[in-house]
Amino acid sequence: MKEVTEQGAYLQLAQLCARAEHCQHELLEKMRRWEMSDESQARVMERLVSERYVDDERYARAFVRDKIRYNKWGRRKVEQALWMKHIDKDIQQQVLGEVDDDEYLSVLRPLLKQKRRSVKAANDYELNQKLVKFALSRGFTYDIIRQCIDGDVDEMVDDEE
Repeated sequence: MKEVTEQGAYLQLAQLCARAEHCQHELLEKMRRWEMSDESQARVMERLVSERYVDDERYARAFVRDKIRYNKWGRRKVEQALWMKHIDKDIQQQVLGEVDDDEYLSVLRPLLKQKRRSVKAANDYELNQKLVKFALSRGFTYDIIRQCIDGDVDEMVDDEE
């Protein structure tokens, strides 16, 4: 593999960051694959951060918004993904704290309604258990799941009357 210079790495990573958000961990991994020295990696990363090509907080905001809205993930799954990207715990808490429960509810309700149609269950208890298990696997917290399931049951009772 051809050796990548500091300037070459900076230009490639700046171009990459200009097209889409990336976190520091992703860029460091890329430089490790290029077999750059730790000192060179630090200098390139420092320059990218100072010139605002890389901002972990900005990245985390975009990541959280996209994963909740488009991938239909819950708080726990997003939290785990941010941890895997080595996003600072303070940034994680701040960004996840900005998402209110109503947004999670607006994502989870349609998911559960759709899932309810395809689940085969002998009774309501078994159906609710399967729905809870499904929502937990998507990373939603139990209190949000209960709100949705209890709300759906109330809606179904209102529809029957």
